[in-house]
Amino acid sequence: MNIKVLGGGCKNCERLLKATKEAVENKEVDAEIEYITDIEKIMSYGIMSTPALVIDEKVVATGRVLKTKDIEKMI
Repeated sequence: MNIKVLGGGCKNCERLLKATKEAVENKEVDAEIEYITDIEKIMSYGIMSTPALVIDEKVVATGRVLKTKDIEKMI
């Protein structure tokens, strides 16, 4: 599984990254987590607002910080 957190490095992006790491740890899944701050890569996903969460190349959330339990449901 590949999970990407897209964002510019703001506090909300950092919070989403932390929640994502916690969700992966809680679910005990084998996942690669990437934190992408490159604006060109972010734009390639058609993201209009960050932070955003991408799971296996599918955009599942944009413009909000998800809670750990919500991310666990998506994994």
